[in-house]
Amino acid sequence: MTMLHHEHVELAGKNAVVVGRSVLVGTPMFALLQRENATVSLLHKYTPDALRHQLLRQADIIVVATGVPELIKAEDVQPGAVVIDVGINRMEDGHLVGDVDFAAVEPIAGKITPVPGGVGPMTIATLLETTVELAAQHHDVTLEAGWQNI
Repeated sequence: MTMLHHEHVELAGKNAVVVGRSVLVGTPMFALLQRENATVSLLHKYTPDALRHQLLRQADIIVVATGVPELIKAEDVQPGAVVIDVGINRMEDGHLVGDVDFAAVEPIAGKITPVPGGVGPMTIATLLETTVELAAQHHDVTLEAGWQNI
């Protein structure tokens, strides 16, 4: 959500699709997007292929966390869609890919996170920020406004 807010992605009234229903990513993203008034579909391995393609093609925002290398292809993404790839997969030759076929989808998407270098570093930064805030709270220390922009 931090990435979406930072990029000023409007969520209210948008059609969002979350692919993968894990307790770490899929289910929480579903709830967070709903809380921001997006219309959200949650897809999983039992979603029929035809329905999956149809819902993805209509999505303004796509969040993918399946552990399936390059599952999302160019034909699944409408022009201008925001695509967040949470997956990270090591291929047999050792290189890393996400759950989205980045090379094929990047020219179509309005915004897309790379793998590696997208969601992972943002996750680390957010965890560090939360740690500092909780430590300050625990020690009754007031942080200066804007401290995160250091």
